[in-house]
Amino acid sequence: MPPLVVTNPHALKEFVGREIGVSEWMLISQERVAQFAEASEDRQWIHLDTARAAAQSPYGATIAHGFLTLSLLSYFVAQVLIIEGAVRFAVNYGLNRVRFPSAVGVNSRIRARVALLALTDSGESLDATFSVTVECQGIAKPACVAEWLVRYYA
Repeated sequence: MPPLVVTNPHALKEFVGREIGVSEWMLISQERVAQFAEASEDRQWIHLDTARAAAQSPYGATIAHGFLTLSLLSYFVAQVLIIEGAVRFAVNYGLNRVRFPSAVGVNSRIRARVALLALTDSGESLDATFSVTVECQGIAKPACVAEWLVRYYA
């Protein structure tokens, strides 16, 4: 699905309450999980020890960190939304709600559905609240459901 391209963040007003798009699939490899473990200092065996995870994990294999999945939100949103101008910079303003209903197994493919829940003009910035649902290919329950806040400065 091609990204939504708008000329400025104010043009997003007409998309409030609507799905903006769906990202491409991304493979979550063991190497990516190991790199995230190093970066986050979270080296729990369920993420790194493939033999132990196969024998003892309820998932039967290693899984990605929930925070790894969450950290990919900006990547996924950038795939479905391009703001061409009138933005000096944008910042991650936070999250309202995050849940991880199902695990992301290593070597799974994930993608995100992105909708715009709200757009608020504060005068000096424009705050967007995105609903991002990360899907894992072949799994009915989403891997992550989050309300992500992005602040755009024009």
